Amino acid sequence: MISQLSWKVGGQQGEGIESTGEIFSTTLNRMGYYLYSYRHFSSRIKGGHTNNNIRISTKEVRSISDHTNILVAFDQETIDINASELIDGGVILADEKFKPEVKEDLNVQLIAVPFTEIANEHGSKLMKNMVAVGASASLMHLDIEKFTDMIYTMFARKGQEIVDNNINALKDGFNYIEERLDQIDGDFELEKVETRDSLYLIGNDAIGFGALNAGVRFMAAYPITPASDIMEYMIEHLPKVDGTVIQTEDEISAVTMAIGSNYAGARSFTSSSGPGLSLMMESIGLSGMTETPLVIVDTMRGGPSTGLPTKQEQSDLMQMIYGTHGEIPKIILAPTDVEDAFYLTTEAFNLADEYQVPVILLSDLQMSLGKQSSNPFYPSKVVINRGQMITEDIDGDESYFERFKVTESGISARPIPGVKGGIHHVTGVEHNPNGTPNESAVNRKTQMDKRMRKLEGLTIDAPFKINGDVDSELLVISFLSGNGPVDEAVERIDKNITTIHMRQLFPVPIEALQPYLDGAKEILVVEQNYTGQLYNIIKMNYPHHGKMSQFNKYDGTPLKPVEIERHLNELL
Repeated sequence: MISQLSWKVGGQQGEGIESTGEIFSTTLNRMGYYLYSYRHFSSRIKGGHTNNNIRISTKEVRSISDHTNILVAFDQETIDINASELIDGGVILADEKFKPEVKEDLNVQLIAVPFTEIANEHGSKLMKNMVAVGASASLMHLDIEKFTDMIYTMFARKGQEIVDNNINALKDGFNYIEERLDQIDGDFELEKVETRDSLYLIGNDAIGFGALNAGVRFMAAYPITPASDIMEYMIEHLPKVDGTVIQTEDEISAVTMAIGSNYAGARSFTSSSGPGLSLMMESIGLSGMTETPLVIVDTMRGGPSTGLPTKQEQSDLMQMIYGTHGEIPKIILAPTDVEDAFYLTTEAFNLADEYQVPVILLSDLQMSLGKQSSNPFYPSKVVINRGQMITEDIDGDESYFERFKVTESGISARPIPGVKGGIHHVTGVEHNPNGTPNESAVNRKTQMDKRMRKLEGLTIDAPFKINGDVDSELLVISFLSGNGPVDEAVERIDKNITTIHMRQLFPVPIEALQPYLDGAKEILVVEQNYTGQLYNIIKMNYPHHGKMSQFNKYDGTPLKPVEIERHLNELL
């Protein structure tokens, strides 16, 4: 028996590759296994190669595997593209319909299975995905009954005949391999595990749930990969708590609607990706100037321009920090994993209200769309903080309220519209304490100082996740989906290596970081962009950067532990 393996299914986009992986992985999650998946797909609705890579383990995993054990191929292109990733002795389960072939120099086992033929026998070629799942379950010595339960869950609403046909296709695929197991070399049987309480979800759903639990009641957004799932999640669930989602005509409308709704007192947000964030920049400045809370989720993808809409990258950090014209205080956060995405999303809304600034919650394509196992979320742990928001009548005369009153903290009370005594002017032009436009030099300096000192020395609770000692031979810093591969690579090396997974990216929590930076003999920053954006941000804030180096990947694919492991060995 083995403790983990990597299973991949591939074919043409639109022929059920995603549903095949969904049925297979969700069943395994129910059985108690830990999973981590990566979807390779094209930026079009139908056609083009796609695959779903699922890592299955008896212990927690937060990275795709270095290699593949089992490849399910619905076409020859899948074999041509992916067979080289198979381990020696790995298995290809291929539809015999296309007469599969594999290069002679590859040490793999090719097994032709009549996926389409069996599916047609049960009423539709679409059921070849069930045949493939059954064949895979047999190869891995899994309990077929667990998969039939999943079929009932997915297809019961379509009637008993559909359920029966899918179950029969599943069992025929299982039996086909069962009769030939003695012809297959190698061990593909997973160790048995106990069932456990576990979620299996994408990061976008965790963010959506976090926003819901934070008290959000309005979302405005425009669809864009890989952020669209957040809006789709909110469309399904926000109306259940009397909330509203509006799909706007563009990202400019989305962000300004979110600003307006926040100004009115409702917790609101928007989500997008790089191109959409470019359009939002002027409005983010409006949020900063008017001191209106705003939360934006940026799910990074490959750029620039349209770039790689469906591929992995982490190249928006500099844009998020410096993209707006002029200077405003803003906060940039990044969850360490899917579980943290739930809790940090709530913290983003609290910070936006408390400091009355735009807060950008960064994700990346792999964090957002890579489905993975997670510990259950506990909404009761979440505390809501609306900051200095005034909802009760204010005693006073009929003069304007000093909405932008100069305070030591830089934060002033925020009455929502309709509060008696809270009337004030709101404008994107520089203004005096009651909001009236004022461009005098003295007032400009006073208001700029007020706004910018809000975040002086800001460090959230747990600005990063630390694993290791203050003094280390090597300190490795990463963020978002790079964290899992870094952890796994470090575990393979018997050296004194400390890892830091950043949660607060800006303002840079340099005082909290300083002891670990000083205590390390060398510092390595791992990220997925060309220029080393996180590396340069830390370098700007840390004087002893001569011992810093960077490992960058920017080919559109996720980081693998083996890539980082090789670099660490070279470095040490």
